[in-house]
Amino acid sequence: MRFQGKRAVVTGGASGIGRATALRLADEGAFVLVGDIDEPGGAALAEGSSGRIAFRRCDVTQPEEVEALIEAADGLDLLVNNAGAGGAREGIAEIAPADWDRTQALLLRSVAMGLRYGAPAMMKRGSGAVVNVSSVSALGSGYAPVAYSTAKAGVLHLSRVAAANLAAHKIRVNAVVPGFIVTNIFTSSVGVPDAMREAVKDQIALAAAKAQPVPRAGRPEDIAAAVAFLLSDDASFVTGTHILVDGGLTVGTRASWDPDAPGMMAALDAFR
Repeated sequence: MRFQGKRAVVTGGASGIGRATALRLADEGAFVLVGDIDEPGGAALAEGSSGRIAFRRCDVTQPEEVEALIEAADGLDLLVNNAGAGGAREGIAEIAPADWDRTQALLLRSVAMGLRYGAPAMMKRGSGAVVNVSSVSALGSGYAPVAYSTAKAGVLHLSRVAAANLAAHKIRVNAVVPGFIVTNIFTSSVGVPDAMREAVKDQIALAAAKAQPVPRAGRPEDIAAAVAFLLSDDASFVTGTHILVDGGLTVGTRASWDPDAPGMMAALDAFR
């Protein structure tokens, strides 16, 4: 019960990583206020939580709604800026300015506004902990579209500079960097019909199990566990950094962990 008596806000908490995180924090004693635009999903989560989780509709692209969400928490100890979606898929040579701005507002400005309105609420409590959800796409190309990747890199840097900015107020700020986690973000970004969503996710999970050294798809609960650690007193000496939870996806080229994959070592072996 690491969070007994704590009050938490989780954005994008009606499904996926946010839902798993809200459940984890509630299971460990926190009262959690979830903000999301998915009203049926958020309401169902709250109804099944025995009063440990509440839901409020919140569009994180609207700063006034983020502010209202924080105020509705009636005290804030823990904040998880998680809300997001795939955003614009076009390359840098094709993307429309409005689509770029919309993606940055959803994925990066929303995190900044969560900190903007969350930090003063934590200052009133005398301390706090924040985790921002970034992405493996912040670390290199080829993992996600350019607008998404750029925004998530911004989230990673924002976490560092905010940690320095808020340290005097005993507020810790860190990030979690998920790899290939099977959630609705994949099906939603390509417009998969609801009726086919679970079947497509099953196929994505099979592909993900072959994408990195750990031979299974990442689960939202994997990220929730890392978030809970960073928010807890177990991480009281940790701020301004990130935890990479990617099953080894970024450990190196495929040839570094898959003996059947072609690579430099295989090419050298051919000459022995």
